[in-house]
Parts: sequence; C-alpha cells; structure tokens
Amino acid sequence: MLLPDLAFIDTHVHLDVEAFAPDRDAVLQRARDSGVVAQVLPAITRDHWPGLAELVDANADLYPAYGLHPVFLGTHADGDLDSLDRWLARHSAVAVGEIGLDGFIEDLATGEPWDRQWRLFNAQLDIALNHRKPVILHARRALDHVLKALRTRPALTGIIHSFSGSRQQADQAIAQGFCLGFGGPVTYPRANRLRRLVAELPAEALVLETDAPDQPLANHRGERNEPAYLPEVAACVAELRGVAVAEIAALTGANARRILNLDVPEPARA
Repeated sequence: MLLPDLAFIDTHVHLDVEAFAPDRDAVLQRARDSGVVAQVLPAITRDHWPGLAELVDANADLYPAYGLHPVFLGTHADGDLDSLDRWLARHSAVAVGEIGLDGFIEDLATGEPWDRQWRLFNAQLDIALNHRKPVILHARRALDHVLKALRTRPALTGIIHSFSGSRQQADQAIAQGFCLGFGGPVTYPRANRLRRLVAELPAEALVLETDAPDQPLANHRGERNEPAYLPEVAACVAELRGVAVAEIAALTGANARRILNLDVPEPARA
C-alpha cells in the first residue's frame, strides 16, 4: 500500500538487527516511498548501541532509543546499567528503551531470573527519570507488573509497545500520560478484543508501529516485517475507528512527536 501524500511515524522498528543486514538501504527506501517519514529504533542489548548510533547518524529520519531488552536477560551484564547511564550522558536519544518485563520467557512466580528482570527494569526506569527521557516499554504477559512500577514514578511518560491489555489497563496507562503502540496484531480479523480496544481508545493515546522485523501483518503472514507496511496498519486502524487514513496519520504522528519530543517536521498542508 503506497500513500505517498501522507506522513507516518513508526515508533518501534529494529532496523539495526541482522535480519536487515542484506538490504537495509532498500528497506529504508521502501519505507520512505510508502510515506514513513520517521522511524524510532529501540536498542535491545549493549552490544547493539554503537551500530545503532552509527545507523541513525547516517540517516536523519531515524531516531534512537537505548536500553536493555528483557528477552535478552542472559546477555546483559550487571555493569550494563552503569554503561547505559554513561551512554545516555554522551549520546542523543529520544527515549530509554526497549525496556520492560516479559512473563512469557519467565514464570511470574518468585525466582532469581524474574527478580533480575525486575531489578533491571526498575533501574532503567530510574535512569530514564534521571536523564529526563520517556521510556519505550515491553510488557508481554506482565502488564500489571509494569503498571505497578510506573505508579511509583508518576513523572515518567512514554509508549507501551505492542499493547495487548484490557481497557482498564489502557486507561491506567493513559492517565499517567502514556501512549499505546499498535502494529501488526491489530490487522488480524480474529483479534476481536484488540480491535475493539483500538476502535474505542482516545485518539491522543494512539501511536503506530511495526516492530519490524517481527510481528508481521495479516497480509504478510510468514514474511519479514518492514516499516514500509506501516500505512497498512494505519488503514486498518482507520477502518476500525471509522475515519480516513489521513486522520490516523495526522493524529498518530502528532502523538509520536509529543510523547517522544521528536523533531520530525509537520507534513505540509494541502
């Protein structure tokens, strides 16, 4: 789907990972041709930070976030927290992320691995506060735990990526000033609860994402996901809300600029 007259912001794409190494420039060009005017790249491990920094330095429409992803718990060293603090002091970033909790890879019952997830998450929330940065949050099967941590830090804002919680949980996050990210999962016709949520949420809470190369859209099931597919997410959200795609592009773009303090130029008005 090409909608070159509209401007979209992908608030979550892992363009720096190995899956894009063979054709990263072509992926970028396809995204730009599709109207994606900015992409936010959250890091996943300390080893990814330098390459991500080089990538965004070479492309003005890419924006970095730095953090320690919970799924890669076994990769993180305790000293990485101090490294993150120092890195953020020396490098530009729009957010601390991707950080959070993951109940899929760990039982939420007590235990050392879960305790370590919790310690790393809380420490990174405090780092974000100290650097006055928003956060990009991962909350798979752990949303109540994530919300609990946020309640103790009312000054924090950001995005809960790939939101899949209830309306009550959404309202709690929105009340604290968070936006909720929606991507490929909302395009699946059987995702009734998620699609109903997207249709009903306040417009100021919505941002778009692809999470590429992961979470492919329904029309691209089994494929590597790409930021060029973001207009298809927007079209689905527009249909669910009964509005034009242009309205979704405008409001989600404005939300992304606000929540992440992005310096992305506003699209020209016809």
